[in-house]
Amino acid sequence: MNKPKRHIFVCTSSRATGQQKGFCHSKSGVDLMTAFIEEIEERELSDEVMVSNTGCLGLCEKGPIVIVYPDNVWYGGVTSGDVAEIMDEHIEGSSIIKRLKL
Repeated sequence: MNKPKRHIFVCTSSRATGQQKGFCHSKSGVDLMTAFIEEIEERELSDEVMVSNTGCLGLCEKGPIVIVYPDNVWYGGVTSGDVAEIMDEHIEGSSIIKRLKL
């Protein structure tokens, strides 16, 4: 894989032990990550966009958290229903979604 143009990080509250628990995990962070992976594959953007899960980012009250790099944009309260909009507007359209931005 070449260096991606964008990298999406999704908080899944992963712990160093590999155990997933915590706020973003309880708010379907893993399902959110899966939704991004599926959307990227459907759009055939696997060579341009990478998705990774993260441990706790410390903003639990605003989770689940999604970060888009290299743009350094943090989104909060993201649901699987927001994935297509993030892909359309931010990833493919280069516009930040103000209602989700932290």
